[in-house]
Amino acid sequence: MKWMNVIIQGLLAVVFTLSGVTKITGGAVNMAEGLGYTVGFMYFIGLCEILGGIGLFVGFWKSKITLIASSGLAILMIGAVYTHLSLGQGFGAAMPSFILLVLGIVVLLQKIQRE
Repeated sequence: MKWMNVIIQGLLAVVFTLSGVTKITGGAVNMAEGLGYTVGFMYFIGLCEILGGIGLFVGFWKSKITLIASSGLAILMIGAVYTHLSLGQGFGAAMPSFILLVLGIVVLLQKIQRE
C-alpha cells in the first residue's frame, strides 16, 4: 500500500505542476473566457497548482508539507468540480477534476493516518 501512495503522490505532483505551468504560460486566457473568471484569477490558480505540485514533491522528504499541499489542492479541485457543474457542463466535464480530488484526498488521508 505504501508504494501505491508514493506513485499516486508522484503522479499528482507531475499533473498539478504541468497543469499550473500550462495556465501560467498562456492557457489562462482561454480558460478564463470559457469559465467566466478573470485572467488574473486563472494565473493565481496556476501558481497555486505549481506550488501544490512542488509541495507534493517536497513531501516525499517532509511529510507535513504533503498535508498542506494535498489539502490546498483538494480545495482547488472542489472549486473546479463546482465550477464545471454550476456552468451546466455536466459531470463528464467535471470528471478529471473529480478524479484528482479523490486521489488528493487519498494522499491526504494516508499522510494523516501515518502521522
